[in-house]
Amino acid sequence: MNICCIGAGYVGGPTMAMIAHKCPKVKVTVVDINAERIAAWQTDELPIYEPGLLKVVKASRGENLFFSTEIDEGIRNADIIFVSVNTPTKTFGEGAGRASDLQYWELCARRIKDVSESDKIIVEKSTLPVRTAEAMERVLHSGENGIHFEVLSNPEFLAEGTAIADLENPDRILIGGHETKTGQKALGQLVDIYANWVPRERILTSNVWSSELSKLTANAFLAQRVSSINAISALCEATGANIKDVSHAIGTDSRIGSKFLQASVGFGGSCFKKDILNLVYLCETYGLHESAAYWQQVVEINEYQQSRFVKNILQSMFGTIAGKRIAILGFAFKADTGDTRESPAIKVCKELSEEHAKIVVSDPKALDNAKLDLANLENIDFEEDVYKAVNQADAIALLTDWNIYKNLDFEKIYSSMQKPAFIFDGRNVLDHEKLFDLGFEVYSIGKPGLSHLN
Repeated sequence: MNICCIGAGYVGGPTMAMIAHKCPKVKVTVVDINAERIAAWQTDELPIYEPGLLKVVKASRGENLFFSTEIDEGIRNADIIFVSVNTPTKTFGEGAGRASDLQYWELCARRIKDVSESDKIIVEKSTLPVRTAEAMERVLHSGENGIHFEVLSNPEFLAEGTAIADLENPDRILIGGHETKTGQKALGQLVDIYANWVPRERILTSNVWSSELSKLTANAFLAQRVSSINAISALCEATGANIKDVSHAIGTDSRIGSKFLQASVGFGGSCFKKDILNLVYLCETYGLHESAAYWQQVVEINEYQQSRFVKNILQSMFGTIAGKRIAILGFAFKADTGDTRESPAIKVCKELSEEHAKIVVSDPKALDNAKLDLANLENIDFEEDVYKAVNQADAIALLTDWNIYKNLDFEKIYSSMQKPAFIFDGRNVLDHEKLFDLGFEVYSIGKPGLSHLN
């Protein structure tokens, strides 16, 4: 069997590497128009950072895993084509700011139609609005070549930073297919591929529409939990309650559970905001305005949390940060990835810049992306070495929960900073009492500040 994946990004690359690794008899080819990205996949400097990914790629690369810019050849030779192209939020026209921009997806579908010389199974791997498969089928079957395309939905549920573990031992694999003879046959073929390493009871099947909607809904529910606990964190700070105590108390309720109840500066990444806004647009399209407003609030609380974090910095530092050096520790949207898409650090840095702060950004993996995200800001520097970044800083704002930040020599850091030295822990991962004892002014999310100045 030959598999082709169109799109060599955060989803396509790791997913195809795992399939090739677990299915040595299957030839897997990943194609992309970006020649630089394809070249990087063939080196030890992969285009994305993900723990364990290089080992999986090297296990099959050159054997049954290949990377190529020959898109047409990959399409023609494939029995199954995974479509993993970018579907960003529209920035223009109808649905701007909420609906998915499907122009790249449609161009991909038309290319598959024009190039294919035999029947194929098309697998939606990108996150797409519900009923997209129907539109894809209309595009694919608009020709007169007699070729049949069976479209399946197979959404990804990867978490960046743990993608390889998620692929190797997934909670579930979801595959949606049509309830027709050809649809069920195609669905069975994809089930058989995953069954090489995933227990069949974890491979869930549904109709196409349920599968498409499940992806959006899963991300919306997870983001909702983050926004919910962050909304309570503001109340904790106002009343003197401790968000960690509240989170633990409600997390021990078996009906609720403890995951995604860690208060922070907010969620980021390529999926949560985009998928929620897509869900908002879908609700509005069907006239479900109350449902749309409900999900819109999840996004608004997230943005409020980031602005509130900056406001706390401003108020704690005597009402002005103009000319003050603030060291940003962590720019990636989460630890163990270099991805900065929708990172809370972007909004935080922009709002700090508006207050004329002098910003220095440090991150072990995301500095190149940070430079692109903040290209238009003034008074900003980038420094990989944490100790150089914090030297002579007035404040530290920790925005990504990299493990290395938990084990820094904070006594050394304190001695190198301006006094009073402030720390704003946007992820609640540091030992606040210890930092206070060292002399820091310590402020975190959802907890009373620890200050020597009161």
